[in-house]
Amino acid sequence: MVQAMINISKQANQMLNIVKARYNLKDKSQAIEKLALESSENILEPELRPEYIEKIKNIEKKGKFTSYKSLSDLRKDIENA
Repeated sequence: MVQAMINISKQANQMLNIVKARYNLKDKSQAIEKLALESSENILEPELRPEYIEKIKNIEKKGKFTSYKSLSDLRKDIENA
């Protein structure tokens, strides 16, 4: 566990108190951690997310790739999807 001393505005402090109360957390540290983990989903690009990497690995294992002989075949498949 890492400890940090931080300076936050009154507004940020109020937000932490709201998160703490809403999720029935013990302290503001848990509120900060919850906000950080939830916001990481929006901040990280999809290709960096662990679930995206796992999805790609599953696709590679299962071989859900389709080969096309020509661009027109690909175009037909896309248009009929």
